[in-house]
Amino acid sequence: MAEPVRIANCSGFYGDRLSAAREMVDGGPIDVLTGDWLAELTMLILARTRAKRPGGGFARTFVTQMEHVMGSCLDRGIKVVANAGGLDPDGCAEAVAEVAARLGLSPTIAHVSGDDLLPRLDELAAAGVALEHFETGEPLDDPSGFVSANAYVGCWGIVDALDRGADIVITGRTTDAAVVCGPAAWHHGWRRDDWDALAGAVAAGHVVECGTQTTGGNYPFFTEIPGLDHTGFPWAEIASDGSSVIGKHDRTGGAITVGTVTAQLLYEIGAPAYLGPDVTTRFDTIALEQMAPDRVRIHRTRGEPPPPTLKVAMNSLGGFRRDLSIALTGLDIDEKAALVDAAFWRACPREPSDYAEVTSAVVRTDKADPMSNEEATASWRLTVKDPDEAKLGRELSAAVNELALATIPGMYALNAGAAKAFGVYRPARIPADLVPQHVVVLGVGGNVVDSTAPVPDEPVIVEAVSPELPAAPDGPTTRLPLGRIVGTRSGDKGGDANLGVFTRSGAAFVWIDQFLTTERLRTLLPESAGLVIDRHRLPNLWSINFVIHGLLQQGVAASTRQDGQAKSLGEWLRARVVDIPEMLVS
Repeated sequence: MAEPVRIANCSGFYGDRLSAAREMVDGGPIDVLTGDWLAELTMLILARTRAKRPGGGFARTFVTQMEHVMGSCLDRGIKVVANAGGLDPDGCAEAVAEVAARLGLSPTIAHVSGDDLLPRLDELAAAGVALEHFETGEPLDDPSGFVSANAYVGCWGIVDALDRGADIVITGRTTDAAVVCGPAAWHHGWRRDDWDALAGAVAAGHVVECGTQTTGGNYPFFTEIPGLDHTGFPWAEIASDGSSVIGKHDRTGGAITVGTVTAQLLYEIGAPAYLGPDVTTRFDTIALEQMAPDRVRIHRTRGEPPPPTLKVAMNSLGGFRRDLSIALTGLDIDEKAALVDAAFWRACPREPSDYAEVTSAVVRTDKADPMSNEEATASWRLTVKDPDEAKLGRELSAAVNELALATIPGMYALNAGAAKAFGVYRPARIPADLVPQHVVVLGVGGNVVDSTAPVPDEPVIVEAVSPELPAAPDGPTTRLPLGRIVGTRSGDKGGDANLGVFTRSGAAFVWIDQFLTTERLRTLLPESAGLVIDRHRLPNLWSINFVIHGLLQQGVAASTRQDGQAKSLGEWLRARVVDIPEMLVS
């Protein structure tokens, strides 16, 4: 039985702290250095980069980080596994090889591809393979309009590369957890049907994949966390049975607690059966335990076979958008907004119906008896979208200019930026057997790795864990912000928003489970009224997860919400004042 393997994260997104790789390599013992560079929006950004610079659709910051730590990793036997290859993992591998040559180093570098379906869309269509919408199952639009189409592949291409002696493995669009699950499966020699072990590694990978979100970043009770001015990055020490200890290097900022780990477990998930290409991880079986300061154990995680399909992240160009904003200051805000809206469209030579989409809103950021000019200010915001960029230019600017002296008192523009292209996100699914992974070791050659999981002889059925809970709290109540007793973590899932709500006691969970129904959520968050909302209970984590369908419209790049990624949705909920049992308030 192999010793646990310590896998350290050094990136939660493309653009994360550049020094993190060096901090993780030099800050304490690790076996593997990994990180996540890819988000749904990042794939669109990389597609635009690749269109301008063929072969350049990868995360260049990763190459810089390799220049910082490659020598140390080779000296200490630290493997590197990263999804920084984006749309061009081969180009990223070549760039890293150039850095190695310049430094006089000779690492074995591998890249894993096969996830990029864009060159194959016509071929798949000709073979009668219809890409279906991930949720509805309906066929997607004409494939010629997409600029990226990447399947979320699993960990076994990474395992193959490590088996073949790779020191550095660069992938395209694997799942976020695969870059952790792959090294764990390789180190421990797991089989493809070791469902529970794989599920445990996926849970650990999901926790650390966003880097400092595990160590206190974006944590609702952030005032309890020390050192957030320079938060340390996490690592996961994964045992042979898939259980793990989540920790961080000593003397680094932040903290690892049951709360920070719970919050990250809830990040951007849907149902408790968390689907993946290698295993379905049952988040409703996970147990957490605070082992020591900055050490949380994840154990008892159960797994089931994965679905026979892979998720595909697809982006198309949606056209162009222009965002305009006019200040509404002082008194009579609603009347000022109505006048600005009417006068703008009177001045504009086109009707709203002449554009593909028009969205306007009055954003009330003003305060009564304001102590500063800014506190007196609300805004009228307008987003106009159209395939024709020319329609979003001079005529809109001229309409704003006409308002300057002729409409509301105190008029000035907050934002009158130029038109910009935007993308539309479409989640799809495709049979896993149509997406083999291609593993190439530079200077050696390639292998093909099947993405299809084995089918068990007997069904694998896992029961959710239902812990004993106290009786519902009763007695007098007090009106307080909900966030005084609950934490949240929210984010984007394409056009949907995920909102995880967690408590820090069984009694608080029993109360929030009864109180926060789907209808109550619609009342507290009126933007969700009229939308389909899924509600999932996770009593083992004292948590509830909501998925609000369509809140982000056609995805992050196309959303007209001020917070197009729903990162602050949970904090909005926590700010709502409700009647809370006094016995829950300490």
